[in-house]
Amino acid sequence: MATDKSSRFDNVDWEAVTADSGRALSTNLLGTLLCVVPLIALLVYDFVALGQYEDTFAFVGIGYDVTQLDWLFALSLILFVFYALLPLYQNPRITRYYWREFKRNRPAVVSLAFLTFVFVVGLLGPIFISQPEIDLVTQYQPPIGMSVQNTYPVQCLGEVTSGASGQLCHGSLAHPLGTDSRGRDILVMLIYGMQVTVKIAFITSLIVITIGTAVGTVAAYSGGMIDEVLMRYVDVQQSFPTFIAYLLILYAYGGGLFLFIVLFGTFAWEGTARYVRSNALTKSEDEFMKSAELTGASTYHIITRHLIPNTASSIITILTLLVPGFILAEAQLAFLGLGDPTAPSWGQLLSTGRDALPYAPWITLMPGFLIFLTILAFNFLGDAVLDALNPEAQAESE
Repeated sequence: MATDKSSRFDNVDWEAVTADSGRALSTNLLGTLLCVVPLIALLVYDFVALGQYEDTFAFVGIGYDVTQLDWLFALSLILFVFYALLPLYQNPRITRYYWREFKRNRPAVVSLAFLTFVFVVGLLGPIFISQPEIDLVTQYQPPIGMSVQNTYPVQCLGEVTSGASGQLCHGSLAHPLGTDSRGRDILVMLIYGMQVTVKIAFITSLIVITIGTAVGTVAAYSGGMIDEVLMRYVDVQQSFPTFIAYLLILYAYGGGLFLFIVLFGTFAWEGTARYVRSNALTKSEDEFMKSAELTGASTYHIITRHLIPNTASSIITILTLLVPGFILAEAQLAFLGLGDPTAPSWGQLLSTGRDALPYAPWITLMPGFLIFLTILAFNFLGDAVLDALNPEAQAESE
């Protein structure tokens, strides 16, 4: 027991801390700047030097026009690498402890593996697989192991057999998960839907973490009038009808995935700010915080090196609850015809198969099943992360 508890803490070489106290932060910040500065340069080049429909990387022979959503996604990936993954590498002993605690929850380990698979396939899959093409000749091809009346496909690519209700078209390896009403391959559409899901998760997390953490920590550390004003504004924004605002903007100016992500992310940080503020107020009374103040540490140093890192468990737990909500909201809006018709999301695929559900259920079942698994995985992951990052909860369970 003592050994387990002691592994939560590192042996500190205070001489090394005195000499290199800012090195870890400088590494993170330097890496971020080295990636963000070229990203901003490309962004300026794209919006200033190029026309609206010119490919961003045409100068190197790549025919791809980077969208506003892609820029935000790239920024979120950079921050994820340098402020989520790199700290785990910089603190191997603490990382090993977290992993030892985390892997006790087997459903959470499976959930992490599944979400990692969605992330990798969504990130790299569209690079190697071309977008699904419309081919009405191959519409309503059933997946392997299923069949459909041969009157629905224009041309059956699989085996055709005779049944009680007439000729049946069976699935084939040409489209292992079948096709939709436009002949688009379901497997390819699911892969592109993973990319949309990953973008929703990362960009909304970037927005929520940035605004919510900033407001929560500033309110907790400043106190007084600043705290009162910020929290009253949180109350006002929390009563703002985001869904109604989305519908108004959608009908007035047209919608899109970018609008959905930015609007819902911008108006979803209130709970994060409250939670971070609550935890920050608790931590501000701890001895390490008082010691930092007594040694003359600056406000910026205290917030960035003490308050924010010590509220990480709260932030991560909130994200595992918020992100599934965003994914589900996009799917619901797309299913109702209020989403972005140009975004190949799982919700759009659900909407496509809605009318064909009686005779082509695979069009709806495949994305619906993936949405269910993704939300379930986030829920399992959130519980396990909270237990792993919260020593007090772990101590109570022991």
